[in-house]
Amino acid sequence: MHTYERRVNYYETDRMGVVHHSNYIRYFEEARTHFMEEAGYPYARMEEEGVMSPVTAIACQYKKPVHYPDLIYIRVYLVSMTKFRCAFRYEVADGKTGELRATGTSEHCYLDMSGHIVNIQRQNPVFFETFLKEADGE
Repeated sequence: MHTYERRVNYYETDRMGVVHHSNYIRYFEEARTHFMEEAGYPYARMEEEGVMSPVTAIACQYKKPVHYPDLIYIRVYLVSMTKFRCAFRYEVADGKTGELRATGTSEHCYLDMSGHIVNIQRQNPVFFETFLKEADGE
């Protein structure tokens, strides 16, 4: 599990002063790329080595609203890692109280730069081993 911290920007809110629902998906991506950096294998390095990891499924459950200028923590868990896919779980929590505001999941596959499915264990064993160690196995 890794934790990513950020403050809500004004432009991320709607007319009611609540973070617009679409921004949570962006928060998940920010937290996921931060997770990769902390694990020692940034997403940019993966792409430089010829592999992409597009989102194949994503979901978000909204518990309580987040407002400007709240501080939030996004906890990221790598819940599964296989040769062809990986999956993450996210928890968005209030930075002051720790209260859970949203949860979510995302699933990803591995592709080469021409869009063909890649066996990441064979194509990039260092990447595979790095993230296999990070998997929570939930």
